[in-house]
Amino acid sequence: MTMGGERDKVDAPGVVPSIAELVALRAVAASPRHLRRVRNANAGLASSPMRGRGMEYAESREYTAGDDARHIDWRLTARTGRAHTKVFHAERERLTLLVADTAASLYFGTRVRFKSVQAARAGAAIAWHAVGEGDRVAVMRGVAREAPVAPAGGSRGALRVINALARWYAATPADDEGLAFALERAQRLLRPGARLVLLADPSSLEAVPLHRWSALARHHDVAVVLLHDPLESQPPAMALPVAVAGGRIEVALDDAGVRQRWLARFAAPLSRATDVLPGRGVRVMGLSTADASEACLALLHRRVAGAA
Repeated sequence: MTMGGERDKVDAPGVVPSIAELVALRAVAASPRHLRRVRNANAGLASSPMRGRGMEYAESREYTAGDDARHIDWRLTARTGRAHTKVFHAERERLTLLVADTAASLYFGTRVRFKSVQAARAGAAIAWHAVGEGDRVAVMRGVAREAPVAPAGGSRGALRVINALARWYAATPADDEGLAFALERAQRLLRPGARLVLLADPSSLEAVPLHRWSALARHHDVAVVLLHDPLESQPPAMALPVAVAGGRIEVALDDAGVRQRWLARFAAPLSRATDVLPGRGVRVMGLSTADASEACLALLHRRVAGAA
């Protein structure tokens, strides 16, 4: 077991994400089992509050010079004696923005893979799923000097996201400003109607004020995938050897006090987030390092309780 922190870029399965494994998730993300509800009201082309020429009828108004005669509302014209034209919702591509938490605590794992690798895999599955719905996709993290990966659709958009995730989750960054910074930046960049998907360690959410979640959910579709390891919530009742920089220590998890502090540090943030965020209009789920990465796709269509 390796704790979070600076580490060598060891090319080992489950420790560092590979481009190949992230690309391979395309087949899973596009399977009928996960695309069954793709064409629902919240998927694909999203309705804009702007009025324009699209496919979805919005209203009728009096005809003015320059209106397209093909859209005359003949029934209302006959009923009122004045020419009326139909107006439609403009259609636009929705943006799915992934925010990648790159806190040091993610670069750790005891089952199957590191939490960082699971974050990259979940992000790749979501990116493939989103472009399959017709979305443009982008990704960003909390590094001030680094611009977000620009939005794009189709395979090009998904591959841009995958390339960034593979690089970011290969090693802990030295200049990450944290999740609160990343979400504040995302809120400034997003336009109403976008979908925001956060990949995060539960402990990183502790620094985000509750009003930020409410503000984001008021204008966007917000979902949070919380990465965790089974050892964090179910530690063995024994002295646990842990490799750290410069050697090895033992964590006395067979001691009641130590065990309680362990659970408060690792398990409690996950529990608090899953309890609190739905009340703020945010969908949330935990994704273990031992889970199938594509399990996170169920979150994208899950209903959420009304915000408090």
